[in-house]
Amino acid sequence: MKYLYLLWSGLFRKRARTVLALLSVAAAFALFGMLDAVRVAFTAPGSVAGIDRLIVASRFSIIQPLPYSDLVRIRRVPGVRRVAYANWFGGVYQDPKNFFANMAVSPKAYLDVHPEMVLSKDQRQAFLNTRTGAIVGATLAERFGWHVGDRIPLKATIFPKKDGSNIWTFDLTGIFHTSDPALRGIEQQMFFHFDYFDEARQFGQGTVGWYVVEVSDPDRADQVARDIDHMFANSADETKTQSEHQFQLSFAKQIGDIGLIVSAIMGAVFFTLVLLTGNTMAQSIRDRIPELAVLKTIGFTNRAVLLLVLGESMLMLAAGGLSGLGLARVALPVMAAATQGQFTLPLTSSTWALGVVLMLVIGLLVGLPPALRAMRLRIVDALAWR
Repeated sequence: MKYLYLLWSGLFRKRARTVLALLSVAAAFALFGMLDAVRVAFTAPGSVAGIDRLIVASRFSIIQPLPYSDLVRIRRVPGVRRVAYANWFGGVYQDPKNFFANMAVSPKAYLDVHPEMVLSKDQRQAFLNTRTGAIVGATLAERFGWHVGDRIPLKATIFPKKDGSNIWTFDLTGIFHTSDPALRGIEQQMFFHFDYFDEARQFGQGTVGWYVVEVSDPDRADQVARDIDHMFANSADETKTQSEHQFQLSFAKQIGDIGLIVSAIMGAVFFTLVLLTGNTMAQSIRDRIPELAVLKTIGFTNRAVLLLVLGESMLMLAAGGLSGLGLARVALPVMAAATQGQFTLPLTSSTWALGVVLMLVIGLLVGLPPALRAMRLRIVDALAWR
């Protein structure tokens, strides 16, 4: 620690250059922290232990429907309390840019297994009694200025009607909300009667997109999931049972291997960082060769000079890297809130540990070449350096 002031002074000999380098390091590690949180969110192993709600979908693809007849068999699995079902609709309102999640559901069962969707008693009953009825989240209703009693036309992008029309009209019978900020994402969704959808669509009758299973004991969720998948094993419609969170992530994973994409971006970022900080350290040492000679003249050993230069490199990476990870820690809750609770983006202890390791490794990579050069300097040659 007694050489810390000497390290800091050497690092800030060219203040503007060092500040820019520190900002680059901080930006790189802030990006690393945020991207690694995304990677963890998308690649963490999916366990359903302790989960009271499971999603049963096709094992082969989330766009592969399942037979409606599976409902009876799933209900008979020990540990299953209630079963609802849903099908993605994919309609748009007025303009393709007005996209939001909309799906056909089994009305009563779906509301029963999703108690977080708070709906007044009158609106709930109106929804159940209206075949063309629909309910929307409060956030979505506010976005488009909808009120109970409105008729909402959606243009189908997947399912045309039997009469060849692409326009489906729904009667808005209720607006639901949730009191939990972490679940505000559901307030941007629309739900309507599966029976009305199934009867009027041009193809796919008798199939559903997925089943929502509420289990009696969350501690037995793993066993229930295995029993369901085992029941349909080696059939024409094999299933994959997982948590709701993993099911939501599977939608995003359709664009590709998210973990690989994020890792490739981080690799490119750190490759650029090594080039940038390496050039900064090399230039800094080149400007201070006579000063290093003076240090050797007054008694600093070659080893001490080597460690001083390495120390400067480590200090720059540590100061910038920790600042960057701190910025990521502040930014991630904001990013998670922007997804309306649909994704959790944690800055885990493993991310911090990996970040510290990267700081040390990059510090060595960019600091060792100039440090070895400084160690090998001959005092006479260094003093004559211009």
